[in-house]
Amino acid sequence: MSTVLITGGTGLIGKHLTQLLQQKGYQVTILARETPPDPLPDVTYAKWNIPQGSIDTKAVTTADYIIHLAGANVADGRWTDKRKQELIESRTKSSELIVNTLRNNTHQVKAVVSASATGWYGEYDGDQLSPGFDEDAAPANDFLGETCRLWEESIQPVENMGIRLVKLRTGIVLAKEGGAFTEFRKPIKFGIAAIMDGGDQVVSWVHIDDICRMYWYALQNEQVRGAYNAVAPNPVSNKTLVLEIAKQQRGKRFIPIHVPSFILKLMLGEMSVEILKSVKASAGRIKSTGFQFLYPSLEAAVKALI
Repeated sequence: MSTVLITGGTGLIGKHLTQLLQQKGYQVTILARETPPDPLPDVTYAKWNIPQGSIDTKAVTTADYIIHLAGANVADGRWTDKRKQELIESRTKSSELIVNTLRNNTHQVKAVVSASATGWYGEYDGDQLSPGFDEDAAPANDFLGETCRLWEESIQPVENMGIRLVKLRTGIVLAKEGGAFTEFRKPIKFGIAAIMDGGDQVVSWVHIDDICRMYWYALQNEQVRGAYNAVAPNPVSNKTLVLEIAKQQRGKRFIPIHVPSFILKLMLGEMSVEILKSVKASAGRIKSTGFQFLYPSLEAAVKALI
């Protein structure tokens, strides 16, 4: 039985992914600062402390694969200078800790699959029929673009050790237990479909089951290496996304309301730029490897979640 070590395994994706990997016959070890009060069954928990630079070396060296999800939640709070530093360092310093542990110890790790994000890309202003940004596009000259660049660079050295490296640039994950989907649903409960500004901005989304299956797929397929956009093949506008959720949740019993950009700026500060930005990422590369989506359409994804 192969062992997968997951960093950030107590988060939304980590919990779902752990259950999937267990179903597929993997033993899972989760690196966490503390063992959670509600530990997942049949999971081994190992400790690390990123600010202190400490890690359970044995948990790393005895793993067959590493899935690196660790990183502070980008949407959790305003982007003050202190918060920005935390968002970057929670990603880069955790990567450096893994890299140094692998570099300085005998290990059996065959592959590392690391999270990244479609924040790598800038504002999409191309043709509506275009597939969008592919993985060869340069990182955006903004905070998230720089964060993603540093994030990917921090884990890149494992490739020089002969370890296969996969980087999944994840879009907006739709899951009923948390994240963006639950935020979209909150006003809909009261009959309000809150559309961000004009609602034309493109959203590259992915169902939680498909992103978890991508991580599993990347583990078992040796031809998968490098960067991939972890997004569904059919991006939609913010308006389409919100109205689809509202329609499936309340039928016709809702009122669409456009939230002006100045209100978003007052509420969210600099983060509002990302809410209002079009990010259209192509799923072409991951599809070309043979990966098949369970939920390629928004309608099917929302139906499965509601």
